[in-house]
Amino acid sequence: MTEEQNANVAPEDAPVFRMQKMYIKDLSFENPNAPTVFQAPNQEPKVEVNLKLNNRKLDDDHWEIALEITAKIMDKNNNDKTMFILEIEHAGAFLMKNIPEEHQEMVLGVDCPTLLFPFTRQIVSQISVDGGFIPFLMEPINFMALYQNSKQEAAKKQN
Repeated sequence: MTEEQNANVAPEDAPVFRMQKMYIKDLSFENPNAPTVFQAPNQEPKVEVNLKLNNRKLDDDHWEIALEITAKIMDKNNNDKTMFILEIEHAGAFLMKNIPEEHQEMVLGVDCPTLLFPFTRQIVSQISVDGGFIPFLMEPINFMALYQNSKQEAAKKQN
């Protein structure tokens, strides 16, 4: 019985990775052309989205990962008149213990934002609805592809 119990206990140096807390650090929704923006016929949205990923070490085992997203939605059929502008900084505190050094950069740049993004996307969608518009559903983001592209760009700059 003791051997079975010991088999289920992870060794002290086993890697540990989990999100401990999510929070909104900053949120802004602007609807500069209300209420006339709601009266425009045949609206065709034009979307500009910018994403920035930030991370900072909080202590030996904790990191903060933050997604900064700015989305500007305009009406193509009305001289690109602004429908709304949404800015959010959504963050998470992650426990990262005993992660090998060679994997840490990928965990910070891929795994953490991959866990955080669906919640950010939901907040953005709800805020657009609360602002009087249809849900704004951001496209899923492939953080692995972004990470690989940034590594390739860095390699090109070194050469």
